[in-house]
Amino acid sequence: MEDPGEDALTKVNISVLSPEQQEQLRQFKIQTRISNEKYLRAHPEVDEIVGGFLRHLLLKRPSDIREFAADHFTSLTVPSGSVMKGNSETD
Repeated sequence: MEDPGEDALTKVNISVLSPEQQEQLRQFKIQTRISNEKYLRAHPEVDEIVGGFLRHLLLKRPSDIREFAADHFTSLTVPSGSVMKGNSETD
């Protein structure tokens, strides 16, 4: 059973915002999504890394997902044929 206060903390009631604030929030969300999309398109390796993690996670189905994720990403290796910039000590 969920904590009733948890729902209030995770959901924002935008009706308390003025129409101008609601429009600013809408524009902010749009710009954030556009920026995120541009970043992901510029860095296709993110899809490879996240996809690899999800495949590994679903194959192993660990009970402690946080520990599994920490182990996975601290021992991350680059698959052959992939080029990942910014991960070497010399970059």
